[in-house]
Amino acid sequence: MMYPTNVENIMIDKFKVKFVEEAQDNVRDLEESLLLLEEDLSNHEIIERIFRAMHSLKGGGAMFGFNDLSDFTHHLETIFDLIRNDKLSANQDIISLTFNSIDHIKYILSVGNLKSPEDIKEQSDLIKDIEKYTSSSSESKPTAKETSNDDVIVDGSKTYLVTVLPNEEILKNGTNPLFLLDDLHALGDAITIAVTKNVPDFANLNPVANYCSWQVILNTDESLNEIKDVFIFVEDECDTEITEISTDNILSHPKLKELIEAVKTEERLLAKDDILKLDFGNQKESKIAIKKKNLFKDHKISSIRVASTKIDDLVNLVSEMVTIQAQLSLYAENSGEPSIVALAENIQKLSRQLRDNAFEISLIPIQNELMRFQRLVRDLSKEMNKEIDFIIEGGEIELDKNIIENLTDPLLHIIRNSVDHGIESPKERIKEGKAPKGTIVFKAFYSGANVIIKIQDDGKGIDPDVIRKKAIEKGLIDKNTELTKKEIFDLVFLSGFTTRTEVSGISGRGVGMDVVKRKINDIRGEVSIESEIGQGTILTLELPLTLSIIDGLLVEIAQNQYVIPISSVEKLYSVNDITLGESFNKVAIIDDEQYSYIDLREIFEETDMQHSDSQLIMVKYEDKKVGLIVDYVIGEYQTVVKPLGRFLKKQENISGASIMGDGTISLVIDTNRLIYYNDIHKYKTIK
Repeated sequence: MMYPTNVENIMIDKFKVKFVEEAQDNVRDLEESLLLLEEDLSNHEIIERIFRAMHSLKGGGAMFGFNDLSDFTHHLETIFDLIRNDKLSANQDIISLTFNSIDHIKYILSVGNLKSPEDIKEQSDLIKDIEKYTSSSSESKPTAKETSNDDVIVDGSKTYLVTVLPNEEILKNGTNPLFLLDDLHALGDAITIAVTKNVPDFANLNPVANYCSWQVILNTDESLNEIKDVFIFVEDECDTEITEISTDNILSHPKLKELIEAVKTEERLLAKDDILKLDFGNQKESKIAIKKKNLFKDHKISSIRVASTKIDDLVNLVSEMVTIQAQLSLYAENSGEPSIVALAENIQKLSRQLRDNAFEISLIPIQNELMRFQRLVRDLSKEMNKEIDFIIEGGEIELDKNIIENLTDPLLHIIRNSVDHGIESPKERIKEGKAPKGTIVFKAFYSGANVIIKIQDDGKGIDPDVIRKKAIEKGLIDKNTELTKKEIFDLVFLSGFTTRTEVSGISGRGVGMDVVKRKINDIRGEVSIESEIGQGTILTLELPLTLSIIDGLLVEIAQNQYVIPISSVEKLYSVNDITLGESFNKVAIIDDEQYSYIDLREIFEETDMQHSDSQLIMVKYEDKKVGLIVDYVIGEYQTVVKPLGRFLKKQENISGASIMGDGTISLVIDTNRLIYYNDIHKYKTIK
């Protein structure tokens, strides 16, 4: 069946988009592998991983029309082919060149084939730099496997006979069998035999038909599944047989070479029995000879790639279902019909399970985004002549993908500041009695319904006296204002604040930490600073697991309903049982201890309708507890948080709104921002 041209083009474009997504995964894997190789230059497992990623980029680029990518990656791949065969030694210069090459590969993936003369020249210059290494290794010593060409090599690897019989129509579907052979060669050492006896004479030749078949004798350390995966996309277009013929490496044995030459002369396929008749000394007879269809029959897909927009749609639909479920629960409660009440309870259980599953799907490990920060620390430390280790703890912790997307810029600012402001030069560190190499630790862990991220460096630390002095000079605080150490560090987050007297390419423009604070607040998170002079600085980010649905405490203030996140709630008290102070600072005496409190009726300007039987909700804020006074506590409520829109986005106390079961609107209180801004107004005079 022939597709119309426009449909064909749409399908090709879809495949290209998929290739770019997969290529970006390969690029991330390349960067991660290079950072690991930099710590252990002789690690052959990492070198093989790098080579395979480059090989995949080269093959996919050629298949989907990214010819510049394929050509460039071919040159880069050659370096690591030489390294893995012990013909070239990995060093820091090669790694730096490879990082520059990866940046170029990212650019090609974003723009496609190069067109501008500047881009073409840049690629040409990089290829020349690469060829300096590939050409200088032409007279390198032979590898360990090459030095023994008479005996069977016992090295734990296995040798397979792979027979590849593509059907005649395979080329019409865009599959190039040569890429399959290329992928087999990438798994280890291999010898390929081409069978061309079925190729007709020129007059009868169909240029889009396949007449050839191949056999590959492959020696590899990889598992049988890795070989099977080469053919996973062509099982309907290609008959394949994989047979284990030896538990050792027999590729360089003279008897095998003689057999291959004989088979080529006879223009026939090599049989398993042909090889087993040969005497290789300590060869063991194989028990594995499985047809391709049997190999693939038990294959199970453990994961799938899904567009992020589909996940967003799923979460939105689940959110709407939670709202409908709340309406059903309200109707069941009002009706009093036992069967409807039971049905509503069952649907509520199912909706909670579906909600949890949908959110688990939308969660992704922080590790996926940390590679860019490892690369950032590496590049900046070299640029500034500093030695820095970047250590990751808790990279497996998962967060909502929308939170991670909004977290990237704040983390970039924080890590840049740690490298620029925090970590000293090796000479300064030695002078202070420290190790010449500094350390930045990224640590993530769960804390209740939140995730805590700490970025800690062992640098010079922050001097609170310098912060206070700069804030007074800039008119951010009055010189008579009394501030705690924490409040002084919070001044760093004010717009335009910087202690730098000179602007660098990394920091010093006063547009960094205020952006951090604002963006973290936008995702209902909090950020704080701890620091000791000479010991280092810790920035702590407290983030919600998700943005869409929360478990909330429904309260009433002057006949209006509000939601307070349950994750922040510690305890409930009746105001009648509490001694409320009348002082300016508003302190409540609870269980013989003093706690600050905020009267939400004053915050929302509802002081005319106060109730004597009001309630106090004790909530957590950083390392302290603060009371919130409301009229009534209605109960727990599963809350779908909706954004307020751009006109109300800058509200200090409200993070969103929720539609109740009866159709009314309840505002969601952001307790962290409420307390933070209340403290600012109480303790600081900001000009």
